[in-house]
Amino acid sequence: MTDTATAEVRAPRPEKVETVAKIAERLRGSEAVFVTEYRGLTVTELASLRTSLRPAGAEYAVYKNTLARFAVREVGLEGLEEMLVGPTALTFVSGDIAAAAKALRDVSKTNANLVLKGGALGETLLGAGDIVALADLPSREELLARMAGALQAPLTKTAGLLQALPRNFAYGLSALIDKQAA
Repeated sequence: MTDTATAEVRAPRPEKVETVAKIAERLRGSEAVFVTEYRGLTVTELASLRTSLRPAGAEYAVYKNTLARFAVREVGLEGLEEMLVGPTALTFVSGDIAAAAKALRDVSKTNANLVLKGGALGETLLGAGDIVALADLPSREELLARMAGALQAPLTKTAGLLQALPRNFAYGLSALIDKQAA
């Protein structure tokens, strides 16, 4: 390999630098990124997938693998490079990570052409099994509701105890008055 060929492998062509910067910016701005293979999906199926990801705050995008590799290296997620083989797409998640993973898992269950490859949650690399495990998590709203319920339960018990003290005192006082009156 010549020095010129080596230089071309290490840096994108000038006209592609903007695309690499855009991908890198999206990687930095996302809480998680998932890598999928979409070989064989129709345009309609891709549109349906994008629509199912939107409520979770996720966006499904297809880029050239070489440009995505440059961006992944720039961001420091080199572990994703090996997943960028074949027709791959990136799912950038800025919202509910579990809901986005659930949407991808559901589509991959009903359509064998969508294959989960892996991804990254922050700086932690994920395998396909990790994405499925994330998909099994309850949604953010459900987790918040559970947490609110857990916080509310002791307060409700305390309120009940505090109400019981004066009520029981009143019952006892009423019984004492009734006993003395009799």
